Amino acid sequence: MNSGTVDGLYHEVHGGSAADRQTVILSAGLGGSGAFWAPQMDALLGRFRVVLYDHRGTSRSARTLTDPHTVAATGEDIVKVMDAIGLERAHVVGHAAGGNAGLAMALTHSDRIGKLVVVNGWSRPDPHIKRCFDTRLALLNNTGIAAYVHAQPLFLFPADWLSANHARLEAEEVHHIQGFPDPDVMRARIQALLDFDIDADLPRIACPVLVSASADDMLVPLSCSRRLAERLPHATLDIAPWGGHGFTVTAAEAFNATLVDFLEGA
Repeated sequence: MNSGTVDGLYHEVHGGSAADRQTVILSAGLGGSGAFWAPQMDALLGRFRVVLYDHRGTSRSARTLTDPHTVAATGEDIVKVMDAIGLERAHVVGHAAGGNAGLAMALTHSDRIGKLVVVNGWSRPDPHIKRCFDTRLALLNNTGIAAYVHAQPLFLFPADWLSANHARLEAEEVHHIQGFPDPDVMRARIQALLDFDIDADLPRIACPVLVSASADDMLVPLSCSRRLAERLPHATLDIAPWGGHGFTVTAAEAFNATLVDFLEGA
């Protein structure tokens, strides 16, 4: 594994040189940490070179944001990481905020993306997503970081999985509180997602796109993924029957099989 930082963006390259295999860049959701993709690494590294990075403002990257901060700027950060490692073209896999960044990147840098995977993403503001984010912001603003982090799994995972993994979540909660971004950074990241609207531009995205969603996602309605699949010219919709917003964690084996099949397909 090789690691580095470019323009404040921490990144890691796993799995050999670009000459040996195709490269996949993984872009996390609102939490921003490349470590989110741990359940996918073994499945991908058998076939691809993998690039992880931490979103600007989070984890090991610079704890400040672009001004103004937008989803488009997060897409540009993916390009900056690619430029830093000398990568002309790659597959991009993004979860929620990371998937939206991939869509934004596909509009401005279509020549840099091979295939795009958008997991639980959206193309325009949605009332239910706003209600969820308003609730999370109220916890952050009125009660504090610990309350925000404690409530977070309710939005991410199914209830039965939460019960079965209580001890794991309790241990992770301490880590998430310690590494939490500045609250102003989190507020700005959420606002960028609420402002994101490329719905009218979806027909211009030319690359093949896997739109991956979970039927029981508590945070992003399935209708958002269906709309992406309907309006993107070259989209494949895959719906997991169970797993919540974080089904890349809760149903990793099934997701990984679908992911690899799409990336390896013609």
